[in-house]
Amino acid sequence: MTAPTLDSEILGKWIGKSEQRQDSITLQPAQFMQATLDREPSLQNGDALPLGWHWLYFLEARPMSELGRDGHPAVGGFLPPVALPRRMWAGSRLEFHSPIKLGDSVRKVSTIKDLKIKSGKSGMLCFVTVLHQYFREQNELITEEHDIVYREDPAPGTAALMPPVAETDAEIQRSIVPSSVLLYRYSALTFNGHRIHYDIDYCRDVEGYPGLVFHGPLSATLLLDLASETAGAETIKRFKFRAISPLFADRPFTINLKKNTEGFALWAANPDGRLAINAGIALR
Repeated sequence: MTAPTLDSEILGKWIGKSEQRQDSITLQPAQFMQATLDREPSLQNGDALPLGWHWLYFLEARPMSELGRDGHPAVGGFLPPVALPRRMWAGSRLEFHSPIKLGDSVRKVSTIKDLKIKSGKSGMLCFVTVLHQYFREQNELITEEHDIVYREDPAPGTAALMPPVAETDAEIQRSIVPSSVLLYRYSALTFNGHRIHYDIDYCRDVEGYPGLVFHGPLSATLLLDLASETAGAETIKRFKFRAISPLFADRPFTINLKKNTEGFALWAANPDGRLAINAGIALR
C-alpha cells in the first residue's frame, strides 16, 4: 500500500482507476428514508426512486481495522492516499437519463477522473473528482461527477471563514430543523461512519466545528425533493450543487428555490442568512 503523500506525480497514478459494484434497489432503505424525512412509507416496488436517493445504495462496509481516524475507510484503496486528514463531500454534478426503479438490479461504475492539489486560505487542499455511472443492463440511468476535498486540520484558535450572504429572493422557501436524530438516521441509512455527523467531541476538539455537521448529500437531496415537488421529478435533466459552508444539527436552516432560464436556482442558507449550499437544476 502506498504511504499517504501530497506528491502529485504519485497521486496522479490513481487517475483512471476504476471499480464496479452491483446492488439491488430494495424497498426497505427507501421506506426508511421516507420515515426519516417524516413521511408515510408509501413507496412500493416498481416505483421510481426519488432523485438523490440512489446514495442510499451501493454501500461499502470495510472492517473496523481498516478505518481512519475520522471513521471513513483509510485512504489508499480505490481513492488515492492523500496525506490530508479531513475529508468532505464538496459537491456533485448529475445528469438523469432514466429513472432508477425500486426492485431494479443496478451496476455502478466508479472511475477516478481528476485530482488537483491547491493552497487555499485554510491551508493545503486536494480535490479528487470521481465519475459514477449507474446502469440497468446496458442502459445508463445516472451520470454523476462527485467532488471530494481533503484538507488540513485547523490551527488552534483559527476562526472559520465567513461565507457569503445568501440571496433573499426565493419564490419557495422551506425551513429545516436538523435534529441530531435526523443526522444519526441518515448516517445509518448510508452506513456513513464519518464522526463529524455523530461525535460532538471529535467535531469540536479535532476538526474544529461548533456542532454536529449536517450531511452534504442530505442537503442536496432536500433541494432535489423541493425541485421535484415543484416541477415533477421526470422533468429534471441535470442537477449540480456545491458546498459553501457547513450546516449544523439543532440550527434551523432554509432551502430555497427560484425559477431561471434553465430551470431553477436553489440554495440552502444557515440561520444567519449565509450561503451553505449553492445548486442549480436544468429541466428537460
